[in-house]
Amino acid sequence: MKITQEADYALRIILFLTKAGMNARNDAKTVSESEGVPSRFTLKILRKLTKAGLTKSYRGVGGGYSLGKPPETITFKDVIEAIDGPIYINRCLYDKEFCNLHRTNTCDIHRELGKVRKTLIEELEALNFKDLMRDSK
Repeated sequence: MKITQEADYALRIILFLTKAGMNARNDAKTVSESEGVPSRFTLKILRKLTKAGLTKSYRGVGGGYSLGKPPETITFKDVIEAIDGPIYINRCLYDKEFCNLHRTNTCDIHRELGKVRKTLIEELEALNFKDLMRDSK
C-alpha cells in the first residue's frame, strides 16, 4: 500500500485545521500557504474532505473551511479513504474478480495479506487528530 501525495496533503490539512480550532474558519489560500500545498490541489482536497464530512465549507465574506467534526472522531483512516478510497494492499482483496484464484478460495497469499490489511486499518483507525495534537506537545 502506498499513501498518495494527495492523502498526505489531506492529513496535513486536517492537522492544520485541528490546530486552528474546531470552529475557526480558514480560507483555502491560508491553508495552502501554511502547509506548502499548491492552491488548486488544496481546493480539490478540501472538496473531497467536505464531501466526506470531515471539513465544512462556508461561502462569502468570512467564509472558509473548518473541521466538520471533532478532531477526536477524525482518524487517519477517514482522511485517507476520503481521498484515495478503500484501503487495500492487493487488488484481489478489493476486487475478487481480479484474482485468478477467486473460484477456488484457496489462495494462502491473499488470506495472509488480508490479515495485514486488517491490522493496518486497525492502526489507522486508532490514530485521531486530537491524540496527535496531545502527543506533539
